[in-house]
Amino acid sequence: MKALLFAAGLGTRLKEQTQTKPKALVLVAGKPLLQHAIEHLKKFGIKDLTINVHHFANQIISFLQENNFFDIQIQISNESDELLDTGGGLNKASEFLSGTEQILIYNVDVISNLDLNVLLKYHMEHQSLATLVVRSRETSRYLMFDQNLDLTGWKNYSNGETRISRPETFPESKPLAFSGIHIIQPKILDLITEKGKFSIMDLYLRLAKSNSIKAFIDQSEIWLDLGKPEQLVVAEKIFRK
Repeated sequence: MKALLFAAGLGTRLKEQTQTKPKALVLVAGKPLLQHAIEHLKKFGIKDLTINVHHFANQIISFLQENNFFDIQIQISNESDELLDTGGGLNKASEFLSGTEQILIYNVDVISNLDLNVLLKYHMEHQSLATLVVRSRETSRYLMFDQNLDLTGWKNYSNGETRISRPETFPESKPLAFSGIHIIQPKILDLITEKGKFSIMDLYLRLAKSNSIKAFIDQSEIWLDLGKPEQLVVAEKIFRK
């Protein structure tokens, strides 16, 4: 399995720490988020990793060089000229991801103890075009899934905005919150028609009209999105244990 690590974000919610460095190099328990993510992926056998960069891109590249690329094959998808969002980031990185291996996509600011081998097994058994890791948690924007856990649309419960992929099953669908972890089949790269900057959710919602985009409900003990300073404090306590 190959992996794509999204590390290009501006980290605006951590602006006190990201004014002089990228979010990927923000320290938690003495290590940058980037190192935590790479070491976590390596535990599950990832040896071919692509990292997209934008904000203070050279700092990330220098950090990887100083650490001998953590003794795995790492490619840099450089978005220094334009931040492309998750969908555009996947499209730009596709030159490094083509082949026959499944592709794990992971956000650099996600801390999780989900067993990625269990996720991969689930994905392979269902042969879905993509498998999105979701949780039952409170947020304002949800992905909607039918009784077979196929993606039917998206809804913002704060303003009522919806996007519907499968109108026949959308009304009875269950809202689940995306966790920033997903696996895709490599053939999805050939199905991207969107250009420039776009969200990967735009791609999934379009493809869900005629393909199976499946949910994997994560009930593991630890999951954090480290986008806010108070969440970094929680993560510190977890790693100190």
